[in-house]
Amino acid sequence: MIDKTLPFFLYDPQNTGPQYLEDLATAYWFSEVLFTAVEAGVFTFLGSEGKTAKEISCALDLAPQGLARLLHALCVLGLLHNDSGHYFNTQLSSEYLVAGKKYYQGESILWRKSLVSRWKSLKQCLKAGGRTDHSPALEEPAHLARRIRKYIGAMDCIARAKTREILPMFSNALEGGEILDAGAGSGAIAAGFLEHFPSMRATLMDIPGVLNHTGEFIGGQDLNERITYCAANILDPWPLGKGRFELVVLSNIIHAYSEKELPHILANAAECLKANGFLIIHDFFLEHRPEKAALFDLNMLINTYNGRVFSHSSVMEELSRLELCTTGPVPLGTDTALIIAAKSEETLSHLYLDKGAVLVSRIRALGFRHIRPVPIDMIHVPGWTDLRCRFGCSRYGSPHCPPHSPSPQRTREIMKDYISAILLEGEPPAKEFQLRVLKAEREAFTLGFHKAFAFWAGPCSLCPACPTDGRCYNTKDSRPSMEGAGIDVYETVRRAGFTLRTLDSKSDFVKYYALILLE
Repeated sequence: MIDKTLPFFLYDPQNTGPQYLEDLATAYWFSEVLFTAVEAGVFTFLGSEGKTAKEISCALDLAPQGLARLLHALCVLGLLHNDSGHYFNTQLSSEYLVAGKKYYQGESILWRKSLVSRWKSLKQCLKAGGRTDHSPALEEPAHLARRIRKYIGAMDCIARAKTREILPMFSNALEGGEILDAGAGSGAIAAGFLEHFPSMRATLMDIPGVLNHTGEFIGGQDLNERITYCAANILDPWPLGKGRFELVVLSNIIHAYSEKELPHILANAAECLKANGFLIIHDFFLEHRPEKAALFDLNMLINTYNGRVFSHSSVMEELSRLELCTTGPVPLGTDTALIIAAKSEETLSHLYLDKGAVLVSRIRALGFRHIRPVPIDMIHVPGWTDLRCRFGCSRYGSPHCPPHSPSPQRTREIMKDYISAILLEGEPPAKEFQLRVLKAEREAFTLGFHKAFAFWAGPCSLCPACPTDGRCYNTKDSRPSMEGAGIDVYETVRRAGFTLRTLDSKSDFVKYYALILLE
């Protein structure tokens, strides 16, 4: 069964089996609509005003019959809305798809379009074990320069939007000093920090072919006066002073290299840090948004010589070998995450991190299929659920099933002491799922959620069998089930945006859900 944690165009409550495969096979239709609209300038032409289809047709030289169908598709996709025949940008399109705006994503979107033809070589890359198209080495200098400029513009679009999420974490952790943005492109993340911290300066380090095209992208004259450029290959020894920088940024760079090259990059970054400095690693990680990370990893196979997406655990292990402390993965609201490292826990303590977001990232690494934070009032506790346990379940009366588990009334009282919860989705076998739930509860406790408490799916399966005397001798690990404690699992899951249905046969795909209450 599919839920809203997948791309929205693959979500439908009845989207199972062959229909899911059909939607996967036609997913490129959606991207082609977006590519075409951005390339034609639809969103930029509309700007903040409404236009009729006739006005759009004349301005963009598109035939009225075809344009009407494109506009309808854009409305259905939530990128435009139609008010009495006048088309307007939605808030999303207005902020990110109008050329000239600060967070314009058009360059990034059209860069993705340029990769489409390369993806057609996936089968050949799989046979070869790596990239098969080495044509960039044969490019004319002018064409190569245009390609680099286009790539830098695309990365800038992404970096500017992500910096908005990153900056608040450092609001009380940095005052001044120097930034090193390595593999920086045009240094859009460094630019965000320079704007926020007026006393800081930045060094952008990248290969000469990239640095030759950075000047017009970094920002205004004031920022350029606070920037130094260092032409160097990230795989060579870094020609920078040791212990010099308050902040070292590796943004969207480690995925371009292999596990053999990663230690060199991280070691050089660590050497550049001051005693109280921070290292930011911003990238895709296999555990964060795993569907997108897996596809991006294939993209690296097709488009780089040896790039790959790393697990955050492997990166943190390497940082630990360098005697750096880490925050663990800090998820952004997008498809990437951060690992922030420093030479001491004391330095990391100055960061402003959302404990809930960090917890979600740690729990995701335990192997749950999907995770969803929910407010406590989203949990539905009616009065009837324990009837299904008493009348219809052979495990009724087991040590941690009704009537020995909390009654619906008791569960409602317990909920008053909590503010939020995390809904976890997994799958059989039951014992492994329940053990992961216990680990997730422990992660919450160690992060400071001292009242964290888990409800899992189904009767306790930790022991081979319950004792015949009716007592539980493993109360440390045993937990009540959601349904046994009065929670309407179907309604709670529906409110959280997941889908759940009764099974037609035992061979159908099975989902398990658990809930961790948080103060």
